[in-house]
Amino acid sequence: MLSLINIAAYRFIQIPDGILSKLQISLRTKANELGLKGTILLSVEGINLFISGENDAICAFQNFLNTYSYFQNLEFKKSFSNFYPFKKMLVKLKKEIVSFGINNFNPEKYTAPYITPEILTSWLKSKPELILLDTRNTFEFELGSFKNALNLDLKRFRDFPNAVKKLPEKLKQLPIVTFCTGGIRCEKAAAYLLENGYQEVYQLKGGILNYFEKSGKKHFRGACFVFDARESISPIF
Repeated sequence: MLSLINIAAYRFIQIPDGILSKLQISLRTKANELGLKGTILLSVEGINLFISGENDAICAFQNFLNTYSYFQNLEFKKSFSNFYPFKKMLVKLKKEIVSFGINNFNPEKYTAPYITPEILTSWLKSKPELILLDTRNTFEFELGSFKNALNLDLKRFRDFPNAVKKLPEKLKQLPIVTFCTGGIRCEKAAAYLLENGYQEVYQLKGGILNYFEKSGKKHFRGACFVFDARESISPIF
């Protein structure tokens, strides 16, 4: 029986540097009190979290996050397992919640429109010129990705800006949908494309995990790599 709930969420939002240490202590204390395991990354650009626990504990932590204005109404991707995918509970302070290596880059203020899994499924049938851009690394791509998705051959996400420079100029005029595991990388990637002259850019809301939840395995081949002990997950329908 799948008795544990795994949640993932992120938000780009400006958090004052002076309160990060207090937030770190508060979130770590509450998570440990509830017996949760996972990782929370905090920075001045927002929060990125992956947590596992029993249902009541997960609900209690979600309610606790809502007591902070920065984290109210986070959108969570949910999956289930019969073991803890994480060994312990970590709350870390980082320069970025997802490493990109470009200063003064703020997806909270300037990013591409979201499209839902349902809309993407429809577009894949009706927009033959649509470019699906995988913003994950090559290992993740080879394990599983959308059919005909463009692989940038990234070793790490920080390589994305340089990889974009090598793309054909004609792609700037075509509709592009960026995607990743949970949404955070494709959000930064989409914003970067817009800043560099790409005319029609969208991002898959909630990433592959949300697509699996809403649309199952339609147009997806293989499994989705996840950064925990489960290693990968597959759509259930």
